[in-house]
Amino acid sequence: MTTFDRSFGRYLEDFVPGDVYRHWPGKTITEADDHLFCMITMNHHPLHTNAWFAEHESVQGKNVVVGNLVYSLVLGMSVPDVSGAAIANLEIESLLHRHPTFHGDTIYAETRVLATVPSSSKNDRGIVTVETKGFNQEGLEVCYFRRKVMVWKRDFAPARRRPYGDDVWG
Repeated sequence: MTTFDRSFGRYLEDFVPGDVYRHWPGKTITEADDHLFCMITMNHHPLHTNAWFAEHESVQGKNVVVGNLVYSLVLGMSVPDVSGAAIANLEIESLLHRHPTFHGDTIYAETRVLATVPSSSKNDRGIVTVETKGFNQEGLEVCYFRRKVMVWKRDFAPARRRPYGDDVWG
């Protein structure tokens, strides 16, 4: 019998500058997703929540998904591949919204490793710099950001534990 642990994040040694991670799956953003996010974050701009306003008084002519939701989804899509085993997210260097996202658009994401730097003060970790892009179903880039993440070196990472024993299957 073989037991498989799902990988969730990477260690410093796993990141190679130039490598690209294609995150999966994509996410279709519904009107309900957008409205809920707007209400939770208190962004009540009618461009996001009022179809009549968006149709008659906006440049786009229809509701636009609030940018922070798009960013949050793209960031979240990258977590299993990039920061799932991180010590800390350190910095978002830039955030650009290149094209609008509309209700019903499906967002996909990819991340490219830019640099890795071992810590000069602590031998157990390092800093990884990545850039991440979000695309809609037409291949248009809707979101771009760079970030720095502090990650463990493999030999120093804490073990992943569960609140029960290994003998659950007898």
